[in-house]
Amino acid sequence: MATDTEGGVDLLDSFRQFFALERDVLVLSLSMLAFSLAFQMTSRYVPEYMRILGASAGVIGLYGSVGNLISAVYPYPGGAVSDRIGSRLALTAFATLATLGFGVWYLASVVGDVTVGAWTLPAWWLVFLGLFLAQAWKSFGLGATFAIVKQSVPPERLAMGFASTEVFRRIGFLVGPLAAAALLAATATFVGGFQRVLLLAVACGFVATVAQHLLYDASEDTLGKSFEGVGQALRDLRTMPATLRPLLVADTLIRFANGMVYVFFVIVVTDFLSVGFTGFGVSLRPDAFFGVLLGVEMVVAVVSMAPVSKFAEWAGLKPAVALGFLVYATFPLLLIVAPADQWLVLLLFAFSGLRFAGLPAHKALIVGPAERNAGGRVTGTYYLVRNVVVVPSAALGGWLYGSEWALTVRGLTLRAGPELAFGAATAVGLVGVAYFLAFGREFEAYA
Repeated sequence: MATDTEGGVDLLDSFRQFFALERDVLVLSLSMLAFSLAFQMTSRYVPEYMRILGASAGVIGLYGSVGNLISAVYPYPGGAVSDRIGSRLALTAFATLATLGFGVWYLASVVGDVTVGAWTLPAWWLVFLGLFLAQAWKSFGLGATFAIVKQSVPPERLAMGFASTEVFRRIGFLVGPLAAAALLAATATFVGGFQRVLLLAVACGFVATVAQHLLYDASEDTLGKSFEGVGQALRDLRTMPATLRPLLVADTLIRFANGMVYVFFVIVVTDFLSVGFTGFGVSLRPDAFFGVLLGVEMVVAVVSMAPVSKFAEWAGLKPAVALGFLVYATFPLLLIVAPADQWLVLLLFAFSGLRFAGLPAHKALIVGPAERNAGGRVTGTYYLVRNVVVVPSAALGGWLYGSEWALTVRGLTLRAGPELAFGAATAVGLVGVAYFLAFGREFEAYA
């Protein structure tokens, strides 16, 4: 990690390595960017894709929970495969599966419903199949990334170190939705436009897969010890630094709340609010406008990370993390009660981008207290526990979003629907914020 004359972290170091054309850095950076572009172009629109293919809110919520489950369990078998066949072949295999996943998503709208005897398979079942494939490439490197940053950056500069890596990684998050918006705006229907988006994602995945297989040199790669089973995870959980325990509880509540409604953001914009954009000589349908909203969100995220990380060096990690948590918690309620005004919705998604501002500080607070050679294990255990607990959140949110029941107590009627799902998400999130403010611990290097 490059530093300036005062020993700080240079936020442009990742770009300098890229343009210096160091082969492995170049190859892996291109692969990361290509798959980030592909996934961000497609994944945020998949719930709307499923809705048009006939999926109910409950099915869409289940899709979100399956995605949560995959995120929780893939890293460990991914690591085992890498240990078994080597990183070069493993990277190629998982990249190939991810590329096939985008292709399966494309086929869902081409094939349509399939009737086999007395059974009819709805078109959206292929979306579930594609999900298991498309997320394969993301199964690598989370713990290793944390450990590398920890080893490269002084403890008091961890937040800035994570800001450096996050800024580069988020380029795909910014460009992907904008590319999707452009393709959708150029087509007459959402399905036609999204098919083009999926074909572009397949092309990105194919090029990245071939490039990394032919150019990546894994001869100097080193791998840590393989996962030893659930017993190891339980031991790591018991020995987790005390600083992390309240953070883990609060973070899990926040992520559970966000998971309840995350897959419905696109549907709220395109269907519930049905808000498009008109201005500056441009007229966008709600689906294309959603891509612009995601782009605005990510611009705010990238621009705010470094200043907030510098603020953390002065005020501590806890205030920066609390800021991100608060934005996570309040955004769902603000979005669902907002009027269908293009500028207000745009402002809300800009506000949502601030939830990423505290992410570098959050990562520093996770890995900072760990022993110097245990950063990867601590990180893996933390995310395993959090992601497993969050698995059912989207299914619960989908049930609340799509149900039609009503409960009356002492003259007060509570009705299921989008407002209840998003309101409940904010309530759970605020509990997490309050818990973190009350019990969250500061990392000593920032105290």
